[in-house]
Amino acid sequence: MASGEQIIRFCPKCLCDTIIGHGRRRKQAHDESHDWIETRRGRCTECEATFTFLPVFSLPYTHYSLIARSQALRRYFLDHGSGETAVPHLKDPDRVPDPCTLRRWFHSLDSSRPAFSFLRPALETMAQWLTRGGRLECGFLRLSWRTLFPFLQVFWPLRL
Repeated sequence: MASGEQIIRFCPKCLCDTIIGHGRRRKQAHDESHDWIETRRGRCTECEATFTFLPVFSLPYTHYSLIARSQALRRYFLDHGSGETAVPHLKDPDRVPDPCTLRRWFHSLDSSRPAFSFLRPALETMAQWLTRGGRLECGFLRLSWRTLFPFLQVFWPLRL
């Protein structure tokens, strides 16, 4: 099985160790060695949220694995191929990604846009907000100046 037999017991929604097995489901993950994969599902007995445990090579809501995507991106950017020659090898040759899908993959990593261009204004805004005593909560993630400062120290040498 692609995703393994282990499931995480910690629920990110209610912060309890209450996730139990809740069956399996099939998901598309097209590449050279996969068409469909079987994934584990879990349900939190506390908050009743349902989770699907995906393998690392398969992103949620996608039909192609990261293996196929990286192969197409490598062919396009490193081998300087065209969109048509960058198509990845797939187990099912009739399952080739649409040209507009390939363009979307390539556009998201287009090197003509400056890398991390969004990061400087985002960090400045967060720093100002947190200095005023603000606190960001998103699910189990809780950020304050004390928790964010070590993160900012890592990015400071980048001179964003």
